[in-house]
Amino acid sequence: MPKIDVYDIKGKKVSDVELAESVFGIEPNETIVHSVLVNYLANQRQGTQSTKTRAEVRGGGRKPWRQKGTGRARQGSIRAPQWVKGGIALGPKPRSYKYTVNKKERRLAIKSLLSSKVLENELTVVDKLELSEIKTKTMVKALADLKVEGKTLIVLADKNENVLMSSRNIEGVKTILLNNINVFDLLKYNNLVLPLDTVKKIEEVYA
Repeated sequence: MPKIDVYDIKGKKVSDVELAESVFGIEPNETIVHSVLVNYLANQRQGTQSTKTRAEVRGGGRKPWRQKGTGRARQGSIRAPQWVKGGIALGPKPRSYKYTVNKKERRLAIKSLLSSKVLENELTVVDKLELSEIKTKTMVKALADLKVEGKTLIVLADKNENVLMSSRNIEGVKTILLNNINVFDLLKYNNLVLPLDTVKKIEEVYA
């Protein structure tokens, strides 16, 4: 069972906690992580790209010249694909790129990335992450005291307006709720900061 130090908001060690082996101590599965990441990115695509076919562009109702006797290639419309300003042949149309992956695969991908954070010492556990007021400067100091540098993802178990608002303007820092945790954010942000209540809830959900 992996054991990790628990700090207070001032960066002082207050205790340690044993993490669930089934969530934070598994061997990361890179294949599943890649599969779920591709699915996540595909589901984010809007699919609104569109081009006009020869039936949709304006003009081209009249045959440009007679079929025979001109010496030129036969043409039926000046809006055929080979003409300038003609319709697009086989161009993209609005579509949905969404598809689903197995729920067990999604859970395994999340657990793989959480275990990877532990292995690479990129996980910081805080006993409580609470601020008395909305103040970016206070949040910056808290992260500095915790010695968290670079891109940082903070995951909260429940909505905390003071923390959410205080961290939103800090470059390279993102705060999300546990029900919004995803492989993209876990891969994008090097450091992961979890309050103790978030750790317990993650173990309840993913164990």
